[in-house]
Amino acid sequence: MDDFHTSQPIFVQIRQRLIEMILRRQVEEGDALPSVRQIAADLSVNPLTVTKAFEALVDIGVVEKRRGLGMFVTTGARAGLLAHEREKFLKEEWPRIAAQIKALDLDIKDLAAASTQQGEQTK
Repeated sequence: MDDFHTSQPIFVQIRQRLIEMILRRQVEEGDALPSVRQIAADLSVNPLTVTKAFEALVDIGVVEKRRGLGMFVTTGARAGLLAHEREKFLKEEWPRIAAQIKALDLDIKDLAAASTQQGEQTK
């Protein structure tokens, strides 16, 4: 599980994994997240790195720290994350993807067919 890549800081990758846990409903609103020490041990990283990932989630309001209890997913976290991640995707990733679609002269039919094929392969 400690398969980090060098293109992003480790805390960003950990934050993204936590976001994905919430978006995929692996943890629900109100649930406790794994402890900083547990994640640090599981991933063989410094606990300060994990703390930085948690702080980033606290800053956007999807995780709250309960003194003496740990970190918990806030009410409305999933909806907030969906809005945040969609906006981030549309601003940061979509322009590059759209430009590549245009450069490859793909149309909506090509994309829909590829999407259908990929969906069938993952079943």
